Amino acid sequence: MFSNIGVPGLILILTLALIIFGPKKLPEIGKAFGQTLKEFKKSTRELTDDVMEDLNEEKKNLTK
Repeated sequence: MFSNIGVPGLILILTLALIIFGPKKLPEIGKAFGQTLKEFKKSTRELTDDVMEDLNEEKKNLTK
């Protein structure tokens, strides 16, 4: 996804973010983004586990 950005593009994005949000707000934004990503991954993992559990139960019922 981000493989086409490259280092100059990344520097430009970070510079624009620094100008727009300021140096005091960037750590808060980064922390909020990290927590959001962590919750998303957790929810995805739980959903995958639930689906796999249902599939295993169905498989067990079919073999009986």
